[in-house]
Amino acid sequence: MSDTVATRTPLAAAMTAAAAEVEAALDVLLPLPEGAEARLVEAMRYATLGGGKRLRAFLVMQGAALFSVDRRCAARVAASVEMLHAYSLVHDDLPAMDDDDLRRGKPSTHKAFDEATAILAGDALQTRAFEVLAEADTHSNPDARCELVAALAHASGPQGMVGGQMIDIMAPVLLAAGQALNAEQVGRLQALKTGRLIQYSAEAGAILGRAAPVQRQLLAAYGRDIGTAFQIADDLLDVEGSAAEIGKATGKDAAAGKATLVGVLGLERARAQADMLAAQAARHLESFGPAADRLRELASFVVSRRS
Repeated sequence: MSDTVATRTPLAAAMTAAAAEVEAALDVLLPLPEGAEARLVEAMRYATLGGGKRLRAFLVMQGAALFSVDRRCAARVAASVEMLHAYSLVHDDLPAMDDDDLRRGKPSTHKAFDEATAILAGDALQTRAFEVLAEADTHSNPDARCELVAALAHASGPQGMVGGQMIDIMAPVLLAAGQALNAEQVGRLQALKTGRLIQYSAEAGAILGRAAPVQRQLLAAYGRDIGTAFQIADDLLDVEGSAAEIGKATGKDAAAGKATLVGVLGLERARAQADMLAAQAARHLESFGPAADRLRELASFVVSRRS
């Protein structure tokens, strides 16, 4: 997002400001050590710093703002989500997974370093994400820290992101055997692989703010819907976008037999589904009033973006 674009709308300005706060937190939370392990941290920093939309981080920051959470605490949680997300991208790009050489407009971590270092960097980013959540600086209440750890583990484990990745890997195998996934099955795949971590990011601010259960549930529902809309938009970009726009190779999903809602529903029906989900997500925020305006705008942004 360029500086020119960043000043055009309140949403773009808010996203730029939040990204800067989280970038600063990541820089502090991933210091370079001395010794032979420095190469590992260099790879961790390479994968995490200086790139991406910081969508998940922005959700944490905006959700926390609804409950007047200290922004330094919110930035730590946002940074931990970005570490977890970066680990997933590092591993996703490996030859054994999606075999992508480009990420965020630069060489993937295993290309910039090597495969072994990339695997270790992903492992270390995952563990560091949970370590940050468990530290007292993240929240004075240990119950809040435990809830954050448990919720992130659920979102990223076998019932979340990793489980979705397994289904994604199996989809081409099933397709070759004449068992293509239907729309409901693809929806579940995407809800696990992408949606759960976005849902957690929207919900984390309510956990930090010790919000009432109904408020936490509303933010979780919002995150669930924009998570699905975001993934559909990603799939549309893979078909319609360019590598220069999105910072990675395009057209790979169809070539690899990947299961997507675009492939099942077609371009127009998939786009209509994404728009419907974005509108539904915004309705979950009605009780929060004007304080949630940036989150409402974000719901529209995730389906209209070009990168």
